[in-house]
Amino acid sequence: MPIVFKIMVREWKRIFTLPVHYWALVVMPPLLFFLYAGIYQGQKVYDLPIAVFDEDNSAATRQLIFLLEQTETIHFTRSINNYDELKDAMRRNEIMGAVHFPRRMEEDIKSRKPTTVTLYTNAAYLVPAKLIYKDAAQVLLTGGSGVILQKLVKKGMPPAKAMALVQPIVVSTYSLYNPNYNYREYLVPGLITVAIQMMIIMAAVLMLNYERTSGTMEELVSLAGGSASAIIAGKTLAHLSVSWINWVLVAWVVFPAFDIGGVLGGWNFFVLYSLMALACIGLGVMVSAISKDTMLATDVGLFYTSPAFVFSGYTFPKWGMPWYDQFYAHLLPYSWFLDGFIKVFTMSLPLHYASKEIGALLVFSGISFPVAILVLQRQCNKILGV
Repeated sequence: MPIVFKIMVREWKRIFTLPVHYWALVVMPPLLFFLYAGIYQGQKVYDLPIAVFDEDNSAATRQLIFLLEQTETIHFTRSINNYDELKDAMRRNEIMGAVHFPRRMEEDIKSRKPTTVTLYTNAAYLVPAKLIYKDAAQVLLTGGSGVILQKLVKKGMPPAKAMALVQPIVVSTYSLYNPNYNYREYLVPGLITVAIQMMIIMAAVLMLNYERTSGTMEELVSLAGGSASAIIAGKTLAHLSVSWINWVLVAWVVFPAFDIGGVLGGWNFFVLYSLMALACIGLGVMVSAISKDTMLATDVGLFYTSPAFVFSGYTFPKWGMPWYDQFYAHLLPYSWFLDGFIKVFTMSLPLHYASKEIGALLVFSGISFPVAILVLQRQCNKILGV
């Protein structure tokens, strides 16, 4: 145990003095944490510029325009008179969408004839387009029913009966865990945690081969008494403890400062984070033991970690991907971590709900560390002439 502790202290010194380590583990993480959290400080999208194309100019369309303006995402900035003007404004990014009310719309509604209100959105910007559609559809559906409701009530029908006739089905929608569709609650945790796993792996892939590059491998082997397991245990504990510092920064500083999540830190989050960090360190040290070329090891680390966010299922569900993409996603510890993170942090579920993800992360560690120890032990024996 004293040998492991000496190696751990030695590795701490290397982490805080060697640029290849302290940039990845000490300097960059807090900068990225606050950068990502600051980008989405606005939390939601408000008052997107929308044009109105009103060919009816009736009391009904004016009322609908007023109601649309009251929504969070829609703000009418201009009135247009033809489709060419609409297309030109959309192409110039002057508007994010437009609403077209056809001629005789109010007359058709009152006479119970079908009428078509057209909503144009710039779907090149996917999220704003969906938000515009959500608010516009809600207003237009209820607004059209309101015109018919007023007509029935004026004819003497009781309001309750008229409402049941106009809207026989009432839909109650409950958006759980992020009811306000808050960008900060949704994107920032994912961006921060994927940055952490990249930094951990990029530092870990240099854990052993950089000793060779800097000419200190013989000294390390001598300190460890030729024990590869002592070397990897000491270095792993050092890197894991530094990753815990970043966890404290995220869970106890960044998230509370930007009001992300409902609880401070959390044991479940810490357990899942630690298992993810161990899995990443294990994979990194395995690559570092196998590859003596630091440049090649770094390239492997970049190639392996760069697509993690895309394959994690955070922006597009994994079950909707082709089977080979799903297979690759399962080879990334971050994909498993993120599934568990959503359960224990976002949804505040007990830790046993993430048992499958915990098991998968343990498999990564259970394979990578033994392989790294076996490969490194052969190298240690060669150095010692055994």
